[in-house]
Amino acid sequence: MNSTRVNIFRAVVTVSLLLLLGAGHVAQAQQAEVARAQELLNQGKPAQAYDYLLPFEDKFAGNVEFDYALGVAALDSGKSDKATLAFERVLAVNPNFAGARLDMARAYFQLGDAERAKTEFLAVREQNPPQQAQAVITTYLDAIDKIERAKKRTLRGYVELQIGNDTNVNNSGSQANIAVPALGGLTFTLNPTNLKRGDSFKAVGAGAEYTYQFTPGLGAFVGGDFRQRMNFTQDTFDNGSVDMRGGVSVGEATNQLKIAGQSGRYTLDNDLSRRSEGMSGEWKYTIDPANQLNAFSQFSRNRFTSAANMVNNFNSSTTGLGYLRVLGDGQAVLLANYLFGKERDPSGRADGAKRSEGFRIGGQLVLREDMDLFAVATNQRAHYERQNTAFLAFRRDDQRDLSLGVNWRFEKDWTLKPQWTYSKNISSIPIYAYERNEISLTLRRDLSL
Repeated sequence: MNSTRVNIFRAVVTVSLLLLLGAGHVAQAQQAEVARAQELLNQGKPAQAYDYLLPFEDKFAGNVEFDYALGVAALDSGKSDKATLAFERVLAVNPNFAGARLDMARAYFQLGDAERAKTEFLAVREQNPPQQAQAVITTYLDAIDKIERAKKRTLRGYVELQIGNDTNVNNSGSQANIAVPALGGLTFTLNPTNLKRGDSFKAVGAGAEYTYQFTPGLGAFVGGDFRQRMNFTQDTFDNGSVDMRGGVSVGEATNQLKIAGQSGRYTLDNDLSRRSEGMSGEWKYTIDPANQLNAFSQFSRNRFTSAANMVNNFNSSTTGLGYLRVLGDGQAVLLANYLFGKERDPSGRADGAKRSEGFRIGGQLVLREDMDLFAVATNQRAHYERQNTAFLAFRRDDQRDLSLGVNWRFEKDWTLKPQWTYSKNISSIPIYAYERNEISLTLRRDLSL
């Protein structure tokens, strides 16, 4: 398309003039200004023609011959937005002016509005223009068809590298001696693997998602993510995950429902530890450019692979409501979510089923064009339904998380993210209480495949 662009444009100008003459709209230019501009167009100097005509716009706007010459000069000198204004005035006076409608289609195409360009090209073709015009229209319609097919299919992905330090890689407490009430308060010393351990780590991650849009209101998607985290010395707690998803989207971006099936595999110390399968649904509704609501729900079936851990199998369901607010023409974003859920214990784990509820608040602030500051705080409370027979207590957890970081987009599709995350779990059963600090630096490359 690019290699023949100049020739096509020249051909279209010629064809447009033929159509204009054939329709009887221009026999001879009555204004000297229009005649001079036409000479410059014929010499392949559209920018000079536009600069020549522009000072006369206020005087001659509304005159078909002047507006058409101004529109062609603007279009062929790369000012497509200015061209559409001139052609609109022409078509307001004479809607059947095929030459102006053809050039309006070209202007929409240059502006990237393929849908409106296609409408105008088809309208001109229905007027049975000369063969040369038909050839030009066919060339553009073929190009628009390729654009539309490309929009229906998208494939995006990412890869990332991370390095950091974690004060508690195994999410454990620091209290080594624990009294067990069921044994009369007898004190036991925990295995060192169940005590808090810090380490530096490195991680790799990658993911991709393919989408196909059948219609503006119906699409399908499939995607997956991979992540592997490796500690420098505490390799017993190396972990990884592979997650797959696939589903459909119903509705356009401002009011859309997504339903997906999900499957995951999680490893610990390079061995498969847990499998999960489930379903999720999410609805997003844009009230206006500054306000968005969303609701989501997810169910998953989680099964551990080792005989020792099978008692901890669980089925979880989580539902949430959210609100997002854009401030200051996009300079800041605030979000809030309320979540509640339940974990059922099909294998009879020690603490029984769990009910939980919590909230998440966060925000993002644009520091400069290529840099954002973000913060997210979460609090979740959990209540277990069975008394723990060893500790003679019902387990109650109160987990708090806080993350602060910066997204620096130092190059196109490249992001560097320093981040600090703090976690603390307060529990009625001491072996589940822990505190954790993590500092990391992530390098990410986004891909359009």
